[in-house]
Amino acid sequence: MTETPAARNEPRLGMSGPVVVGVVPGQSAQVLDAAADLAAAAGLDLSCVFVDVTAYRVDGPAGRRLAPIDPDGVDDTAGLLPESLEKILAAVLRGKGVTWSMEWLSGEPAHALAQHAKAIGASLIVVGARERKPGSAIKEFAGGSVARHLVHLQDRPVVVVPVPPDNMDRLTGPGE
Repeated sequence: MTETPAARNEPRLGMSGPVVVGVVPGQSAQVLDAAADLAAAAGLDLSCVFVDVTAYRVDGPAGRRLAPIDPDGVDDTAGLLPESLEKILAAVLRGKGVTWSMEWLSGEPAHALAQHAKAIGASLIVVGARERKPGSAIKEFAGGSVARHLVHLQDRPVVVVPVPPDNMDRLTGPGE
């Protein structure tokens, strides 16, 4: 789960807490690359965070166990997501020279990312820009973007990584 460089850099660029990056299966790998590059350049750790909007914490806000909001709508592979995503992250981050970890949180993504960043004393949060697909304007109008919500929720810098529409490098496993 972690890759530790041979000679760990001391934090630089006036930042001391880890870099938090929001990750989801199928998103552009450019987002993770940019976050890893920022963390490595600043000599900081990288905290990769997946927020499951279909689950809730069974054992309270600080608990580790999640349960589906709709147990009837869950397939048998749902519990494998964190494990498979972690393998994908390990492959993308291999050789980047950054120590990283993965957190699986639940709830509304912007709130969960902001709370996690506060809890670990993060220096900044990195998220990907919403990809422009048919219907994305309606979704943004109805719910807003995670980046926009983050900017209004906390006082840490938010880095939004733009993703070109033709970018095919995705966080997916083999054969997906």
